Amino acid sequence: MDSKKKNKILRREALITIGLYIFFFMWWYVFAYGLGSKEPSQYSYVFGFPGWFFYSCILGYVVICLLLWFVVKKFFVEVDFDED
Repeated sequence: MDSKKKNKILRREALITIGLYIFFFMWWYVFAYGLGSKEPSQYSYVFGFPGWFFYSCILGYVVICLLLWFVVKKFFVEVDFDED
């Protein structure tokens, strides 16, 4: 595989990774600050956790892990870094 093709693949994978990170940060931010901006007495609870914490930290972690697994399996390819 020539270096131009390797660079194109690596650039695409880096952009996908950055996009996934931005998605995860937005997920966390919307749920943490969106649901967590109420008075603590008004929080809803999921499995004993405040809703904002459950959706931003626990469910967000599970979603991003599954999404990363899917993306790595479907879109990432193995690139040999040894010189020819």
